[in-house]
This record gives sequence, structure tokens and C-alpha cells, in this order.
Amino acid sequence: MATWQLDNAHSSADFTVRHMMVTNVRGSFGTVSGTIEFDPENPAAASVNATIDVSTINTNNADRDGHLRSGDFFDVETYPSITFKSTNVESTGDNTANVTGDLTIRDITKPVTLEVEYLFGGTSPFGDVRAGFEARGSINREEFGLTWNQALESGGVLVGKDVKISLDVQGVKVTEEATA
Repeated sequence: MATWQLDNAHSSADFTVRHMMVTNVRGSFGTVSGTIEFDPENPAAASVNATIDVSTINTNNADRDGHLRSGDFFDVETYPSITFKSTNVESTGDNTANVTGDLTIRDITKPVTLEVEYLFGGTSPFGDVRAGFEARGSINREEFGLTWNQALESGGVLVGKDVKISLDVQGVKVTEEATA
């Protein structure tokens, strides 16, 4: 089983949520770190341990980003990180799996299943070995204490409760020398 260190420069954690019941707002987190234990010959034995720096949230709107960092939403002063630690991997195809794990937001931990695709890899121009992974899923933000909202005069609410998650990560294989 090889260890793959997530390459923050080539990894992203993105989300989409409904705004005013009529459109979607997209955002991302700028810092994703962690490790993946993975062997393409035995994907069901894989594991993931990832951390997202919540203060790096970016929706391309400074006022909204400030509100999302506040106590109304993520409360980054108290809860600076989102974490995911896998608990089960179920192969669903030659290069796909359902990865279930404990997602923690605002000190609330819930099981979440992500649909993951292994994008293969190889030796980079820099001499290291890399592999790519895509993951997709969704959560109900209210289950993680992100309950702030505002009713609209026309009916409905300002912020939807369902959040689509999209992760694109690149791992750099950790060599025996690096772990010694």
C-alpha cells in the first residue's frame, strides 16, 4: 500500500449551493492537505485522511466570504478546519469506488459517502510519481450546524440546505526515503 501526499497546488475542494431558490453560488477552499493510502491492485483497502483550511474559502465575493467565515456559518475562529477520514471503501468499477467516511464541520461529525474515480497516474517531469482522484457527493449543511438562513418575501429561503461537493486531488507518492 502506497502513501500519496495531497499536492495542494494541484488539488481543489469546491462546493455549489442554491441561492435565492433561482441560481447556484459556487465556491472553493484554497488549502487542501492530507494523505491517501492507495494501491490500484487493491482499491478496497484504500484510506483517506484530508483537511481543509476553512479560512481559505472563496466565492469571488469578499462580503459573502466574510459572512461565511463568521459565526453565522463556519465560525473559523473556533472551527478552522473541515476534516474527512474514511471508514470504508467499496469498489464500484475498474477505477471507481464509494468512499464513506466521517466528515467533521464545526465539531459535528457525520458519515458521508463520496463517489470517487481514480484517474491513474505516472511519473511527472520532476521525477516523482503522481496520481489523480475525483470525488463527488452532497451534504445537508444544516446537519453540520450551518443553519443560518433568511426567508424571502417571494417564498423560499436565501440559502439552500443541500450542498454539492466536488474534489479534484493530485497525490504525490511518498518514497521510502521520505518516510525514513
